Amino acid sequence: MFSRILIANRGEIALRIIRACRELGVQSVAVYSEADEGAQYLKLADEAICIGPAPPGDSYMRIDRIMSAAEIADVQAVHPGYGFLAENPKFAEQCRGCNIEFIGPPTAAMELLGDKVEARRLAAEAKIHTIPGSDAAVTTVDETLEMAHRIGFPVMLKAAGGGGGRGMRVAHNDISLQKNFAAAQAEAEAAFKNPAIYIEKYLEHARHVEVQILADQYRHVIHLGERDCTLQRRHQKLIEEAPSPGITEEVRYGIRRAAVRLAHAANYTNAGTVEFLVDENDRYYFCEVNARIQVEHPVTELVTGVDLVKEQIRIAAGEKLRLRQRRLRLDGVAIECRINAEDPDNGFRPAPGRIERFVAPGGPGVRVDTHVHAGCVVRPEYDSLLAKVIVHQRTRRDAIACMARALEEFEIDGVPTTVALCLEILRHSQFLRGKVHTTFVEELVAGGQ
Repeated sequence: MFSRILIANRGEIALRIIRACRELGVQSVAVYSEADEGAQYLKLADEAICIGPAPPGDSYMRIDRIMSAAEIADVQAVHPGYGFLAENPKFAEQCRGCNIEFIGPPTAAMELLGDKVEARRLAAEAKIHTIPGSDAAVTTVDETLEMAHRIGFPVMLKAAGGGGGRGMRVAHNDISLQKNFAAAQAEAEAAFKNPAIYIEKYLEHARHVEVQILADQYRHVIHLGERDCTLQRRHQKLIEEAPSPGITEEVRYGIRRAAVRLAHAANYTNAGTVEFLVDENDRYYFCEVNARIQVEHPVTELVTGVDLVKEQIRIAAGEKLRLRQRRLRLDGVAIECRINAEDPDNGFRPAPGRIERFVAPGGPGVRVDTHVHAGCVVRPEYDSLLAKVIVHQRTRRDAIACMARALEEFEIDGVPTTVALCLEILRHSQFLRGKVHTTFVEELVAGGQ
């Protein structure tokens, strides 16, 4: 096991890793920007090092500064969390080149799966259905129009070099495709330093379902069930639950097996998530792989009893996976609501500002992952996530009731949040029946339900 780990991230996920390290008996080294100086969670780390000004490009995205901090702190490993450099193969390669273990998959697997076009090709070779679309990046509007006519509108333009909703545009006709082509390329370049995009059929009224996997360095791969991430805004997740309430047992069995098969094909190691879209006819299609821990990992932890961050650290340290598929049991239902500093009535625009009051809910079956407290400032430079409220109960009905009670208790003053919207969704008849799709939230906000 490592003795010291540097955490190349901030906020809620940094605190989550600090706590895992403490329980494992590992010292943690946090990094922070000038904007995060004095943050309360930094006090829980064994050491904290400033790596630059507030903009991520001058701090959390600066590989050289993070590597300098790692060498100064004399750590044996780096945990990237999610976002920032978590899926950057150059960062992973530099860490390992300096004899510092990167807590994540091998560089080759990151490069392969980080290119969405190559990931689609690999999935097809592994006999996993992929959404109809281009087999390579599209480079011209004319080429893209030809492909759109071949597969049929609506279509989705997607960044080849990343995800998280960035570089994604839906087109319903020739005019909107021409309009969105350059915009998608520009977003991809800004977000991932790679303007390459590809095109695929846009599945309307689909479900977004993902499978959590763990793989050790000895070719042992398991899945930990699936999460339903259908409820999204701006292609970014808002409410997640495990297990998925809206798929058949046949689909459930199929995507779990497909996720493990793909991990083997990619020679994958550590934690990862294989994402699928399930259409209205219960056909499932591979979407992409997130080669890191996910924001929504707590729902899987609660239904399996497995600490995924600790498992990440153990696997990176060379330990064999002690979990066995046949012994893994999923218990109950877990739901997570992301509480963001956003204005749902204004296009989910991020709403930075000072938190004047922050009283998190509690009680049986409630977990709150957050680094926020009264008096802290939500910065415009960073993601708007304030907290994750996660509940775990025996049945879905009980979990929904528990979450509604928890959200009613939550008190946040100073910035608009998604609390009220999450409550509205939880009480909606379609959610209660498990009959939602990926555009449900935006249609609800627009008054379309």
